[in-house]
Amino acid sequence: MDTRPIGVFDSGAGGLTVLHECLVTLPHEDFVYLGDGARLPYGPRPLEEIRRFAAEIARFLEGQGVKLVVAACNSATAAALPDLQRALSVPVVGVIQPEALAAVRATRNRRVGLLATEATVASGRYEALIWTLDAGVTVMPVACPKLVPLIEGDDPFGAATVDAVREAAAPLKAAGVDTVVLGCTHYPLIRPILQRVFGRDVTLVFSADETAREVSETLARKAIENDPRREGTYRFLTTGDPVAFREMGSRFLQLPIADVEHVEVARLESVVAA
Repeated sequence: MDTRPIGVFDSGAGGLTVLHECLVTLPHEDFVYLGDGARLPYGPRPLEEIRRFAAEIARFLEGQGVKLVVAACNSATAAALPDLQRALSVPVVGVIQPEALAAVRATRNRRVGLLATEATVASGRYEALIWTLDAGVTVMPVACPKLVPLIEGDDPFGAATVDAVREAAAPLKAAGVDTVVLGCTHYPLIRPILQRVFGRDVTLVFSADETAREVSETLARKAIENDPRREGTYRFLTTGDPVAFREMGSRFLQLPIADVEHVEVARLESVVAA
């Protein structure tokens, strides 16, 4: 039995969609979530900068005594996962590989679309992973810089969001994809809009559940599971405004969020600089 918590991080609140599935899959485990609200969004930033941010947060969580780190951010996973896995002494799980596997399994015509941030698209990680599984799959990436601000705005289900989804979906529909990867942890919140625009014949892939399953399998393989008879806890940290995080976070987590602790960015930076 290993009572240490599991660390989860994202640029903001989007990764709470992944945390939700982890809480459901592993209700006996403890979690600590860090949202880097002071530096979001990650999507428009250079990959090297995202890589540095991810290293700071992951090292910080490791210093908090976690037994595993989940990079619940597609941009951070795309930019930094191999580096994090080499640098940390604990296992690191990302969100891209489970989605790539799910997309290959789901596609019938081997045409897969990808909706993601600029950074995730620029990294080419989805294509690389999908092609290791099936080199015959055509992957069509579309960067969607408008979606995250709209989803985090006051009216995530409004006309502006519908228009942005239609704009992003147009080239994928024209290409005849039958599977679309939702390559950002924010996008599942507007899944009804996405499904309406693409139609039921297109499979939308967002594998928070598969990421949670990978976390569960990793804990079992490493023999670092907690006592399955207990009820786990979860706590939240943010580099941004704790009040804003609490309000936004409940939308994504769909569970109560009580206290949110503030962490200065300088504290994260000092961990890597030390």
